[in-house]
Amino acid sequence: MREAMPRMMMLSLVLLLVFHVSASWAASTSVYDNFLQCLNTNTNPSSTQLSNIIYAENNPSYSSVLRAYIRNSRFNTTSTPKPVLIVTPSASSHVQASVVCAKQLGIQLRIRSGGHDYEGLSYWSDQTFIVLDMFNLRTVTVDIEDSSVWVQAGATLGELYYRISEKSKVHGFPAGVCPTVGIGGHISGGGYGNMLRKFGLAVDNVLDAQIVDAKGRLLDRKAMGEDLFWAIKGGGGGSFGVIVAYKLKLVSVPETVTVFQAARTLEENATDVVSRWQEVAPTTDDGLFMRLLLQPGSNTVKATIMAEFLGNADQLVSLLGKQFPELGLKKDDCKEMSWIESVLWWANYDNGTSPDVLLDRNPDHANFLKRKSDYVQTPISKSRLELVWKKMIEIGKIGLVFNPYGGMMSRIPASATPFPHRAGNLFKVQYSVSWGEAGAEAEKNYTTDTRRLFRFMTPFVSKNPRSAFLNYRDLDIGVNKFGNRSYEQGKVYGLKYFNDNFDRLVKVKTAVDPANFFRNEQSIPPHPTFKSDPPHPILHLDVNGGSSSKLSMGKLKLVLALLVFLFISF
Repeated sequence: MREAMPRMMMLSLVLLLVFHVSASWAASTSVYDNFLQCLNTNTNPSSTQLSNIIYAENNPSYSSVLRAYIRNSRFNTTSTPKPVLIVTPSASSHVQASVVCAKQLGIQLRIRSGGHDYEGLSYWSDQTFIVLDMFNLRTVTVDIEDSSVWVQAGATLGELYYRISEKSKVHGFPAGVCPTVGIGGHISGGGYGNMLRKFGLAVDNVLDAQIVDAKGRLLDRKAMGEDLFWAIKGGGGGSFGVIVAYKLKLVSVPETVTVFQAARTLEENATDVVSRWQEVAPTTDDGLFMRLLLQPGSNTVKATIMAEFLGNADQLVSLLGKQFPELGLKKDDCKEMSWIESVLWWANYDNGTSPDVLLDRNPDHANFLKRKSDYVQTPISKSRLELVWKKMIEIGKIGLVFNPYGGMMSRIPASATPFPHRAGNLFKVQYSVSWGEAGAEAEKNYTTDTRRLFRFMTPFVSKNPRSAFLNYRDLDIGVNKFGNRSYEQGKVYGLKYFNDNFDRLVKVKTAVDPANFFRNEQSIPPHPTFKSDPPHPILHLDVNGGSSSKLSMGKLKLVLALLVFLFISF
């Protein structure tokens, strides 16, 4: 009898696990069936088979679709919460119906356009959730006569630049340098690029937009009103609705632009170069952008300037010969090229690479990474720079990127868009580290070291608040649990990202999404004077207190292994 007891206990455990897995699969299937039925009810008949745009966990393609646009491997582990469904709309009506159906089922939506959110908030959540993956909505329609372009949220920057260059060699758009970044998240979060000193941010060049709101309505600028239109130009689209498309104003670029890269170590007067860079980069000709990269090495720090000038090499060498003699720039250091070729140069492609490469989305490619941000408003003295070098060498690994402001950025009022970091800011700092080793220990080491350098930089950066850039997402600066203190928690990170614009964003949020359907760990909260019960799921997706979205093949394999063990034991 005693010998039978362990077997009976093992049998009970296996039956319990089988029940959990079966119930979870059934719940997932139930969500799929209910969501598909709802989509069919709320979408006009079309040639699209709606079942083909929805992926449940038991779909063989589920894992590859989820993984394709995960750009930070920290959030691609077995323990990372997974969506109960992935919906891949191919029409705006699918987006509208998805919002309606997710609300009906009481399930949170996470919206992904390119997957470059540094904290992965577009594809994971600690609540039961659906990923609305916009990658099929990628149409780019260029109108050279109107100097404008409509681009859908799921298109990439590379696709946008390529389509512009197809139509014109003297038009461009001032946005980021990474060609695989998705339009929706990039522009709704500000849209920082290497022509910002001449033309401002991407959001400073938005003419119109299409958004699906919390009621499932597709709205353009006129229909949504100027307050909401203002909010989605830098306030983060995921707080207010689903961005479907933006209409952008094209800018004029010369037939010839000039780029150069110049590197110095501490032994090669890097301190003098960085000190002078702080004076020149934010004040020089608006058409010159000089990014500064700082990387620790063995007992030294290497300072690398990567620059683009909207003009020819002779003009650039003459300009910097007067303003920046410490750099010693010569014409042989420069490369003249077209604007679209400069896009390839910034993306580290070899000289002569065809622009066709910009159409490559490079899916399923990611490193482990951590990023943080700061703003510098007063030049850092040479003596303090030497302290920074010492700390960087001591910590190792962590690089800094200085991105200069000034020019047009200083002339646009801080309240013109939600992005407030304008006049008074010399440059933005990015703390950057990437690594290849998987595991919690490696992540702890790299993220801890990044935070150490961030703390060390406190005396040299903005204060009250210590400002940050939304598109350099950083959960270290605050997280919202959306309980009774939602507004107070939101204000912690909200003031850092948006400064005095935070309260206006709250006002817009309260007007357009008072029940807070569109939310994530750093979204804009509604005003606390509005009382609304949080959404409750119609479907209870977990039998034992977890989410069916966390179900993995690992659990199924565990059950099978236990079954085999049990049969062998008997």
